[in-house]
Amino acid sequence: MILLLRNVWVYLNMLTVTPVLSGLVVVFALLRIRTRYYGWAARGWAQWMLFVSGVRVRVEGMADLPPGPHIFVSNHQSWYDVFALAARIPGQYRFVAKKELTRIPIFGQAWQAAGHICVDRGDRESAVRSLEAAGRLIRSDGSAVVIFPEGTRSATGELQKFKKGAFMLALHIGVDIVPLGIHGSRAVQAKGTWMIRPGTITVRVGRPIPTAEYHPEGREQLMARTREEITRLMAPREPSPVGT
Repeated sequence: MILLLRNVWVYLNMLTVTPVLSGLVVVFALLRIRTRYYGWAARGWAQWMLFVSGVRVRVEGMADLPPGPHIFVSNHQSWYDVFALAARIPGQYRFVAKKELTRIPIFGQAWQAAGHICVDRGDRESAVRSLEAAGRLIRSDGSAVVIFPEGTRSATGELQKFKKGAFMLALHIGVDIVPLGIHGSRAVQAKGTWMIRPGTITVRVGRPIPTAEYHPEGREQLMARTREEITRLMAPREPSPVGT
């Protein structure tokens, strides 16, 4: 009964806070006001949803990450992966996600206005243009890009086959890949269920993988190396004392 009431509370918050913050982003965009509010809104939204859900996020290794633009590449088990990363990735960032998100009223418009990247999986040329847009953003403002290379949440928790977009982007613009391993989010909310449970999500940050070590034809090798590192990072283990 307590869990059910908590879920009602979480969804009530989602249905009220999300359109309010999204609406403000859309208004600022319509008024052509360039502001840091876009990033604050995304981070504040994620932190609030984690709080009302009773979910803690523990980050290992972020303090050791060198400065500069990065392409964060992560496994994907739950919608709460997005909240965890949006709340804890430092600086300015943009997510790459499926085009279907733009169809959500208000939220979809805010998502685009804030500069997040939408990819049409059914149109290869459009997807390439979206990734090129992400590359231009990285060059122009030094922001990070966050990509889930599996393309969708894993129903079993096991790492699925990777799509090539993140690695094409990294090689094209010469930005290092930072592998992320997320553990615990599937216990909070698994794919295929609306039930949300309190818990702890661990985000482990791996060492940057320099793309300068790879030729453009070395995409498969870069993808294999990243996959191996994410597999290692997402494995359950005792909390690491490495920086948070």
